[in-house]
Order: sequence, then structure tokens, then C-alpha cells
Amino acid sequence: MEDFDVRTSVLILLFTLSLGICHADLNQNSGLLCSAADNSTSESSFRVNLDNLLGLLTEKRPSSNGFFKTTVGKRSGKIYGLIQCRGDVSADNCANCTREAFAVALRDCSKSKNVQVWFTWCSLHYSGEHFFGVWDQDSAAIFNKTNFENASIVSRGFDFMSEVATMAPKRPLMFHTAVLDAGKFGKRYGMAQCTRDISRRDCSRCLDTQLMTFRSSIENNRGWEVYGSSCSMWYHDYQFYSNISITANDGESRSPSIIILC
Repeated sequence: MEDFDVRTSVLILLFTLSLGICHADLNQNSGLLCSAADNSTSESSFRVNLDNLLGLLTEKRPSSNGFFKTTVGKRSGKIYGLIQCRGDVSADNCANCTREAFAVALRDCSKSKNVQVWFTWCSLHYSGEHFFGVWDQDSAAIFNKTNFENASIVSRGFDFMSEVATMAPKRPLMFHTAVLDAGKFGKRYGMAQCTRDISRRDCSRCLDTQLMTFRSSIENNRGWEVYGSSCSMWYHDYQFYSNISITANDGESRSPSIIILC
């Protein structure tokens, strides 16, 4: 049974944690947040600006290490948009995730001006209001109630993720992965990432706040994910990330970014 815990905002969450022997890191729709319906979204100028925003975010993202923000339009018709892909996915999968996120936004939030969509591999945010550089505390945790952690690993796992949260803001892309060797209990894999429009200080505050906010819900689970407007965290007992950066050191993208472990 899947469950979710929301402390700072109400989000629509769709997520399934695999319990099988074979694990795959698949790009699933993990959450959606739509503002109240706004009749101005039906105006042709807004639709044109939104289409232009989609084009820019999809085109520019690979050359920006999976992160790009821009503004389209003027005055009241201005739209601020941001896309960020998870730091280990390829440029092609990042582009595909961007298109999928926009498809969901246009389908499920067609009358909203402030929209956020979370997929496993990317997050999309666009709004008629300026939000760049502002730490947003909206977050939601998703986990499986029946997939409990071994009691002797619970505190070690939480301390491990606290270390991951400490390291992420210090990394060039505010993205960090790590492995915890739990001996006879196997390994645990952690990842943390902040949107690159916020400061490193706010990145640290964002990740720490997520851990403290959801601790009672997630710390005894073998797998959980927290998605937020400004930062996100992942913790699993299998290697879900691909260790493939969006842009390699030589500037060439690498693919694929789907990991299947049996």
C-alpha cells in the first residue's frame, strides 16, 4: 500500500514503490500542483507564450546541464518557467521528461497559471508570478507503508540521508548521490538535489526542513522519496540512479538513464 504525507501544501501524488526482486528506475508522474482556474489562460496571447515557453525549456535544457529558466511575454501576459532534470539522467531522457511534464500540465492544469509537475526524472514549474530564486517550502513525501526498514538500520539510514543533504549544497550542481553499506542488510542509496535558482544556503535549509518535516513518516521505510518546489530527496535499498551525468566532462551527453537491477 502506497501512502503520502503532505505537511506544507496539498499536492496530487501518483507513485508506486516496487517491491519485487527486479527494480527499475522509471520516469513516473510523481506529483502535480495546480492553482485555481483563471479565465485569462484561454486568451490566445497566454497560449502562445506558453507554447513558446515549452519550446525554449525543451531546447535549452541540454546545454544547461539539465536546468533552464526563462521568461516569455510582457506585462500581464508574462510567464516565468523553470525545468530541472535529475542530475543523473541523460540529455535525451531529460528532453523527453520535459515534454511529458508539459503534456500533463496542459492536460490536467489547463486553466491554471501557476503549475508544478514532478516526474521521477524532472520537475516543471511555470507561473504568471516571479518565483526564481525564492525558496518554496511546498513538499510531499511518498513511501510504501508495508516496506519497512530493518530496525537496526533506521537511525543509520536517516543519519546517512542527513549527510547526503549536507553535501548536496556544496556540489557544483547542488546534486549529490551516495551509498551506505549496511553489511549483511545490503546497501542503501541516497540522492538529494536542489533547483539551481536558489542559493546554497537555501538549498541546505530546504533539504534539512524536508528531513525534519517528514522524519516520523519516512525514517522506518526501506524506500521513500520527497518532492518539493525547491529541493527533492530519494532513498532506496537498490541502485535507482544511473551514475550518468546529464552532460559528461567532454560535453557529450550519455544515455540511457534507465537502470534495471535483478
